Amino acid sequence: MGEVDIEWPWQYNFPPFFTLQPNPETRAKQVQAWKTLILDYCKRSKLYVLDVREAGNIALFHNSNINRKLDQSVIVSLLSELQKSGHANPIDKLKHRWEIYWHTLEEWSSMIYNYIQARGLQNSVLTLYELAHGDDVQDQEFFEIQNEVLIKVLQVLEKDRKCELILTDEDQGVKFF
Repeated sequence: MGEVDIEWPWQYNFPPFFTLQPNPETRAKQVQAWKTLILDYCKRSKLYVLDVREAGNIALFHNSNINRKLDQSVIVSLLSELQKSGHANPIDKLKHRWEIYWHTLEEWSSMIYNYIQARGLQNSVLTLYELAHGDDVQDQEFFEIQNEVLIKVLQVLEKDRKCELILTDEDQGVKFF
């Protein structure tokens, strides 16, 4: 996994940041700082899926300069906090693998639908590949969005009757209204 060029916040080089603090007020600030850092890191690296079992190998959770690593149980609790705000969701029951949404599914759906409206693409059918990887979307924030996340985003639009997903063995597409 390629590392991201990121400007780490000051806390990242402060050893106690990697241990949950007992004082409730300090812990609340620490958890908020971690949530912001996780979303920023995932956005910069276009990381949509995080495996907690391997998370200790990425710089986000392992600062080798100060020899500190965030414990897996703490990572799970941080991801659970992100889940409450709609920014993460466990993929498996054991909560080993998580989808990370630096924009909530609703925010992503608004971005995509605004793009569709701006381009006059209502009543047209696009493949999911075109929508996520096409030449016309390279300047969009949803460019290279992971397919599983894209489907969940489109399901939000489908629920709002703004599109219809076409998911067959042969085709993966979407018709916008």
